[in-house]
Parts: sequence; structure tokens; C-alpha cells
Amino acid sequence: MENIATKLIKSLLPYRKFLLQFRTLSTSQTPLEETLKATIESKSYTQIPDLFNSFKQSNNNPSPFSFLSTFPFNLRTQVIDEIIQSLIPIRPRFRNSIVYSSLLSYTLQSSDLFPLSLSIIQCTLRSGCLPVPQTHVSLSSAWLDRRRDGQSVGGILMEMKSIGYNPDCGLCNYIMLSLCNVDQLIEAVKVLKDMGKVGCFPDLESYGIVIGAMCRVRKCDDAIEMVKEMVVKMRLSPRQGVVVKVLAALRANREMRKAGEMVEFLEKEEYGVGFEGYESLVEGCLECKDFILAVKIVTRMTEKGFIPYIKVRQKVVEGLIDAGECKLACTVRQRFAELSS
Repeated sequence: MENIATKLIKSLLPYRKFLLQFRTLSTSQTPLEETLKATIESKSYTQIPDLFNSFKQSNNNPSPFSFLSTFPFNLRTQVIDEIIQSLIPIRPRFRNSIVYSSLLSYTLQSSDLFPLSLSIIQCTLRSGCLPVPQTHVSLSSAWLDRRRDGQSVGGILMEMKSIGYNPDCGLCNYIMLSLCNVDQLIEAVKVLKDMGKVGCFPDLESYGIVIGAMCRVRKCDDAIEMVKEMVVKMRLSPRQGVVVKVLAALRANREMRKAGEMVEFLEKEEYGVGFEGYESLVEGCLECKDFILAVKIVTRMTEKGFIPYIKVRQKVVEGLIDAGECKLACTVRQRFAELSS
């Protein structure tokens, strides 16, 4: 029984002349590249996912689409665009992931094709898949090359419109994630600040990516300002995981007063902090021996209906006694007893 690749080759025999001409230009093509080129010449784009599967293509080095470099630029752009558009209706959508990956591996090698690279990433994300991890490095490198050439964030994103695509928040988030993964936090912040200029308004994921990166390098003041921006300016409610990351970074820096002020700010703006956030804050206060602040946080915590772990309660009371605050320690112990009952 003939496999898919054999059937494809037979169905594309009318194009053998074209294939023979191409062989005179290159003698190192793989069977996949030869069949893929004939498939593209016949515009049978919807067969490409099955073609990749039949050849069990598992890597993109070099990309099977490398032969497109022999095409004139305008034709190359048109062909890639037609491939992208033909893949969109295919179901299940994950079938397209290896094709998107191979196309992306090829287009990221050329600065002229960068708008198409962004479009491919966008389609990959919309299909419910993720580009391969190596994409973070190659995308960031290509992005930074454009920026060094003097292009603005908005200018780069708007190039997509010239080929019929529109940037969206998901794409911008992936660009920021890639930049953060290669320690380009400052550039990621610029993307966050400017993405709204092209109609892509930051969402919870956008701020979460940047704030998380700030916390990893302990840029706590910047992270706090970013939290305030998303709450006051964007009216977004920070995810609990984001709040916990900021508090953990402040705790690592032993900046518990700032942590307490941030929690107070969120409470004032009527945004919930959550048990894990309060607990981390209290434990940080205990580590810094700031027992008075620990009591204030515990009090606010219990008012929200959260009861600290028993070991934390014991440490708060013991810390107050050691600090000579026996009267306050008795009051706090009584409060804990009432909660337990």
C-alpha cells in the first residue's frame, strides 16, 4: 500500500521538469524538500502537514523551506503568506505546529521576512500551540537587530499590517516573554509601554510576564510601580501569583516595610491579597524581627477571614514577648484563642 509521500510524488509528476531544473541549482536536497517544493509549486498547501508527518520531520536545522531563498523576494513572501492562510482552517489545529515551526525557523534567518515571522508566531499561538523554546533566542535577536536599526516598537509591529496581518496582545506577550528569557527586561518594558499605541492593550499576562522578570532580578521598586500601574491606570486585578512573587522578592531583600505598604495599597484599592500573600508577609516580618508589623499584618489577615498557621501564631507571640511587648503579646494570644474557638 502506497504511503502519502509516494502518492504525492506521483500526483505531482507534471512538475517533474520544474524539479529537474531545481536539482541543477542544488544537489543536497532531501526527499522532503523536493516533494515540499513540488507541493508548493502546485499550491497544494493543505497537504503540507501530512507531508511533514509522512517524512517524520522532527527538526528544522536546516529548515525544509530553505529552498524558498531561490525565489524572488515578492514571490517568496506571497508563497509563505498563502501557506499560512491555507493552514488556518485545518483541524485539529495542532497538526500545523511542525509546519509553523519549520516556517519560523526559515523566516527568522532573514530580516526582510521578520513581519512574516511575527505572523507565524501569532498563528502558532492562536492554534493553541507554542513555538519551540529555541524561538525565544532567535526572535529576541531578530527583534533587537530591528531596534538597533532605529525602528520603534510600534513601527516593527505595524509592519505586519503591510502584509495583511494585525498584531495582538498574545503576540506582544510572547515577544516580552522571549526578551525576558534572554535578560532583556528593559526592552520588554518598552514593548509593554508601547504596545497600546498599535491597539494591543496590556492584559494580566502582559504585566505578569514583566513583573515576574523584575522579581527574579529583585528589581522590587520597579515591580511595585508596575503593580500600581496595572491597578490604577489599567484597572486590572493582579493575579495572586504575581502578588506573591513581588512579596517574595521583597522578603528576599528584607524590605518588609515596602511589602506592607504594597499590601495596604492593594487593600485600599479593594483588590484581594490572598492567604499565601499574607502568610509570606508575616513570615518575612518574623525573619526581620519586625514583630509590630507582623501583628498589624496578622490583624488585617484575620479581618479578611484568614487564620495564620499555628507555628506562625506561636512565633508572633514569642517574638513580642522577647521584644518586651508582653501586654500586646497577651492581647494577640487572646485574639488567636478566640479565632481557634
